[in-house]
Amino acid sequence: MSRFIHDTSFGKLVRLITRNRVLRFPEEQPDFQLQDSYVKLLEAAELRSKNELLSTSSQSNKNHGTPSDHPSDPALSDDKGAAEANEKAKNDDPFEPKVLDDGTIIVNWYGPDDASNPQNWTSGQKLVPTLIVDTYTFAVYLGSSIITGSYAGIMRQFGVSQQAVSLTLSMYVLAYGIGPLLWSPLSEIPSLGRNSLYIFTFAMFIILLIPTTLVNNFPGLVVLQFLLGFFGSPCLATGPATLGDMYAFGKLPYALSTWAVVATSGPAVGPLLSGYSVPATSWRWSTWELLWLCGPLFIAFFLLVPETSPSNILLRRAQRLRKRTGQSCFRSQGEIDQSKHHPREVVTEALWRPVQTMILDPAIGFTALYVALIYGIYYSFFECFPIVYEGVYGMSLGSQGLVYLSIAVGITVGLSMYLTWIRITWEPAMRTGNIGAPERRLIPALFASFLLPIGLFLFAWTAISDIHWIVPTIGVTILSGGIFMIMQPIFLYLPLSYPKYAASVFAGNTVARSVLAAAIVHCSQPLYANLGVGRGVSLLGGFTVACIAGIFALYYYGPSLRARSKFAP
Repeated sequence: MSRFIHDTSFGKLVRLITRNRVLRFPEEQPDFQLQDSYVKLLEAAELRSKNELLSTSSQSNKNHGTPSDHPSDPALSDDKGAAEANEKAKNDDPFEPKVLDDGTIIVNWYGPDDASNPQNWTSGQKLVPTLIVDTYTFAVYLGSSIITGSYAGIMRQFGVSQQAVSLTLSMYVLAYGIGPLLWSPLSEIPSLGRNSLYIFTFAMFIILLIPTTLVNNFPGLVVLQFLLGFFGSPCLATGPATLGDMYAFGKLPYALSTWAVVATSGPAVGPLLSGYSVPATSWRWSTWELLWLCGPLFIAFFLLVPETSPSNILLRRAQRLRKRTGQSCFRSQGEIDQSKHHPREVVTEALWRPVQTMILDPAIGFTALYVALIYGIYYSFFECFPIVYEGVYGMSLGSQGLVYLSIAVGITVGLSMYLTWIRITWEPAMRTGNIGAPERRLIPALFASFLLPIGLFLFAWTAISDIHWIVPTIGVTILSGGIFMIMQPIFLYLPLSYPKYAASVFAGNTVARSVLAAAIVHCSQPLYANLGVGRGVSLLGGFTVACIAGIFALYYYGPSLRARSKFAP
């Protein structure tokens, strides 16, 4: 257990206070023995240095007319043998350490069963951080919509309009789309890792919740909502990367699907929590509820979630080996790569590359547009639901919150169908090593693309007083299941098609959908006021009908598009 705890934020704090005398890593134990493969490479490095001295001496003697050493010097022979052994290691064993031409020894895992490798953690060790990261993601997404239950109280206290109060939602959504442009590249820097950013931003998120509950002016509330979304965003972009650190490629879709369920369900649960508490107390109560959820969650994260970034883990291992052996030749691959990155390249990768991929690659551009449209429709329902369920069916704020659970039901049904498909197709393909073209991952989305217009049109034309409220709610359930079964295949298709630029592709996708969602929050109110719910929602349904042709075109013509793309391998 100590091997698991010492890499948590709590473990790092204990090590700092005790000056590394408690929760020691294997390299810090008195009985630590350096692996034979590292010993041989160290000996080779020493022989190389000796040979360089001999060569220098030989050249000097030659210049002075003195005979040189015999060419069959055993040192030269041993160095050659070490080089041959290193070449054999490169070809045979991926876990063997490698040595570069300059004598640098690349620190690797100690073998396929290395307990420090997150992929080798036990199921229980993986389950704890998975649940905490999922709950963290759920809390941040819940924070976007929980304030919708406070709209009436905010409007009364600050004297603002319905359009203005929607800024508290749209600015939060916009900020958690922009945040990953900064946090995602930082989380990939080996010296930082993932946990340091998680802890810093999560702490800032919790601190900002306090003034948000106490603020006494509307502009301040909007600014604080934006900052909450910005500092809450790392788990939304880096959470899947954390799961990818722990789970093998064949099992990763299961972990990502459960993460996606809580991410998509979070906004649907928010109005339920505030729908009953806010009318009984005040509009500030919704933010207090979020604080009560996030406070204990932060403590659990601090105590129980270890660092998962392989680059960070191996970098710190290299540092410990340098300290233990006194040899400066030990370095991790991430450490070497980090030293070659110019700050300008990092900025370019973070800000320009996501936009560039969407503009220059039709497949990336379409998927970003499709997901953004879906996301925008999803958030438009936070403006539409009160019109239908309060204005048409006379429901209270709390009862409306219960209706939002239909979204969670639809997502759960979509999850079961998607995981069944993964079980039947993905796992056998992984076992045989024949996963086929990336477009095969889009098959569920082909089917689900029809569910979106069906759900939207059903909701649009049955949300009238003469028809029971359960009928349009069924439309919402169908829509929600379709949303999940479209987004998951797309999110599996993108990294398979563009592995080198996956981070940039996802960052662009995140920004696109958040910007459109923030915009549609303000557009949906005049849309429904001028056209009515029936025609307004039908207009959105018409856009999803057009996207059906797009997703089928991507499935059939995706290989030719990738062949012409500068971003696909």
